[in-house]
Amino acid sequence: MRKSYLAATALAGTMAVAGVAKADNTGCGLGSMVWEGQSGIAQDILAVTTNGISANQFFGITSGTLGCEHGATITAEADAFMAENMESIIVEAANGGGESIDTLAALLDIEEADRGEFAEHMQQNFAEIFPSENVTAGEVMENLESSMAASETLNRYTA
Repeated sequence: MRKSYLAATALAGTMAVAGVAKADNTGCGLGSMVWEGQSGIAQDILAVTTNGISANQFFGITSGTLGCEHGATITAEADAFMAENMESIIVEAANGGGESIDTLAALLDIEEADRGEFAEHMQQNFAEIFPSENVTAGEVMENLESSMAASETLNRYTA
């Protein structure tokens, strides 16, 4: 009975991790460095597990080592928000602002004093940021960063 409970728990844990483990999505840390260059679900699970067990991501993020970049978490959250809220962001960008645009600005760590300009920037550069109705969230984020890099005020928020 105990063995089947442990097996079921291990399987459930593996499935939970496998659901989020995909290429380039194992996070930074020791596990990502050890399993770097190897692909496949098994390697991703091993990398995520090693990262979790070694608990070194805080050090990596604060020091900029172990494959971690400053601001990477902020970017990932903004990317996920864009993917989940793109329809409302498109409408608000066309209108020059709104709650989703404000949230996106906060996730991009844009200071409150610059958020009005961020919303205005999205409206003025709408065609560049959203070039077609088939544009993906990832492309929108790339286009947004590129257009912000050309802005005198917003360029300091780009990498």
